[in-house]
Amino acid sequence: MHLEQFIVYLEKEKKKSRNTLEAYKRDIAGFFKFMQGRDDKDPDEATNTDLVAFLMDLKEGKKAPATINRKMASVRAYFGFLMEKHIIEENPTTNIKTPKVEKKGIEYLTIEEVDALLAMPDESVRGKRDRAILELMYATGIRVNEVIAANVSDVNLRIGFFTCPGESGKARIIPIGRPAKAALEEYIYNSRDMIIKNNKKEQSLFVNYYGKRMTRQGLWKIMKEYADKAGLGQKLTPHILRNSFAVHMVQNGADLKSLQELLGHEDISATQIYLSVTKNRIKDVYDKTHPRA
Repeated sequence: MHLEQFIVYLEKEKKKSRNTLEAYKRDIAGFFKFMQGRDDKDPDEATNTDLVAFLMDLKEGKKAPATINRKMASVRAYFGFLMEKHIIEENPTTNIKTPKVEKKGIEYLTIEEVDALLAMPDESVRGKRDRAILELMYATGIRVNEVIAANVSDVNLRIGFFTCPGESGKARIIPIGRPAKAALEEYIYNSRDMIIKNNKKEQSLFVNYYGKRMTRQGLWKIMKEYADKAGLGQKLTPHILRNSFAVHMVQNGADLKSLQELLGHEDISATQIYLSVTKNRIKDVYDKTHPRA
């Protein structure tokens, strides 16, 4: 088995993020466990029949089509690596058909819903921190991991830019608008020192009540609290706020190439999904206004 070599390959050559690497490890470990149940067969010697059996096992386990596709994609990538390194001669994942995934519409907030959300934090020390978090997320469209990883030095308040290291290690510089800039100024200059207390060495931009870097769970908890207050309920997640940034940019005329750079997408096809929202909006406008629609 060459799992560790594969993970190093993904990290060093493909520049995959830590979360992506962990997902690959989990998915491939699940396949290895399945192969143990098949007379403890070496996973690297799996046949096409073994892969079909693995796919059927996932289906019988009532896994969602998207989950099955992700797990199979991880296993495919693993065997593709073994082929590339000439460790195996035949790829057992060839001709394995995975279930079709029904495409869902993009979930995002309306501008009115975003305004309601951003109005929720109060003027307390904690409220100023939370407003800065929400304003920055909507102003930049950064991912939840990028919010947590941000340091104070990543914010340039003088010219209004945020430097995001990005998941693949390729930094991108994103402008921040006046509301986000004002919220960050208020937090950094008037609230953050009160939270970190005497821990002047702390570099994290957003910190918890212990003065340490905020966790992913802590950020989700904050968003859920304000979503409930704004009457959004289950409609708000960090990714939906990121979608809202992208959709509103496209609706107001942003070109795809610029949006791709702002979002940090490696492939522009990932950015093109936001065009569907604009197409649907144009169709609605046409249907409502054209006399022969």
